[in-house]
Amino acid sequence: MQCPVSGSAEQKVQWLLSRMRAAGGLAPVDLKRFWADQEAAMKDPFGPDIPQVPLGAICNWECVFAEMGVEQDWKRYQQDHQWRLALNKAYNDKAEKIVGRRLLSEQPAKPRGPAYPPTKALHDVFEMPQRWDDTAQTWYLLKGAENEDGLKALLDRVEKRLEDLRAFILPDGWDAARRKLTARGIKPHLYRGQRGPVTFASSLYGVEGLVFLILDNPPLAGRLREAIIKAMLGIARILDEEAGYTPQTAPRGFSFCDDNCCMLTSEMYEFFGYPILKAVFERYSPAPHDRRFQHSDSDMGHLLPILGRLNLTGTNFGPRVMVDEIRRHMPTAVIHGQLAPFTFSRNEEENIVREFLRDFEMAREKRGLVFATAGSINNGSRLTGMRLIMSAIQHFGRYDR
Repeated sequence: MQCPVSGSAEQKVQWLLSRMRAAGGLAPVDLKRFWADQEAAMKDPFGPDIPQVPLGAICNWECVFAEMGVEQDWKRYQQDHQWRLALNKAYNDKAEKIVGRRLLSEQPAKPRGPAYPPTKALHDVFEMPQRWDDTAQTWYLLKGAENEDGLKALLDRVEKRLEDLRAFILPDGWDAARRKLTARGIKPHLYRGQRGPVTFASSLYGVEGLVFLILDNPPLAGRLREAIIKAMLGIARILDEEAGYTPQTAPRGFSFCDDNCCMLTSEMYEFFGYPILKAVFERYSPAPHDRRFQHSDSDMGHLLPILGRLNLTGTNFGPRVMVDEIRRHMPTAVIHGQLAPFTFSRNEEENIVREFLRDFEMAREKRGLVFATAGSINNGSRLTGMRLIMSAIQHFGRYDR
């Protein structure tokens, strides 16, 4: 049966899956050609001459466990270097056969060289401890305040701290370490990414707490918002100066990860979240092509008109926020999505192809799509699923037809 390039979406799905099953579970794809076209496409997803949609759903280290049949253990993966390298090598041997690339690092951990002592971060300014959760395999920020009186007292301390923020975020011995390391050409890290304002404030005060705070006590919510702005800009400026940059020479671009932004109405977000992004982007991403990126893998489509005023250059939004909606409000943003993460991690083969066809059809005219998961690539996402996406792109996601 000939490839139904101009057929219906359902015909394309069934043709591709029938070819995949006939080949023992491997979707048909010319691997050498795919990766050559991928390299060209990734240079500019809006490019008028790119051959195909760029692929962003590339399996990463989180996919190792299910693929190799071992229990998920992030801590061991990070700390047991020999185990990680052996696992990565076995995974790469499999990946090379299925997708034509070795995807994970097989380099031994480098001996720890001279490094700057750790600086304090935004959550430290707001007195929020971190806790590792073995079940969720992630770090959580704990609350900094439980009620309005506690929040007022916290903000009193934060505002006092902001008067000499440098002394707070830089540890003892910093100046001596900086002199030694700068002489060796080693600059301190910069601050160009942050848990988004709604997610951060929700960790600080609770989701319901933040919602009711904005509704019931706008002045106090505004005071919290302004403290976050001043702290973020202060931390970024201090670390820039420590690295030897001026406002004119500092590297541009900033990214936010704000899953909880969906919890606020448009009016509430415009009051609380939007001014924070606006202030940071105006300082660190003022030019048209500077990186202004937001990840929010949640149902936050109602915020698109507001976020659109920020001229985002990159997005990774929730799986129910569609490409055509995003493009309507963000004409110059590269859209990383909109494959539902669980469609990928549950290996729902028909839906993987359907979601690709849907997104490509929406992006075909204006381009600017990197087909990726609308959120994280989760454990359970398989190499055969990645190859299926590659096959769908090669057969049905080309711009040169």
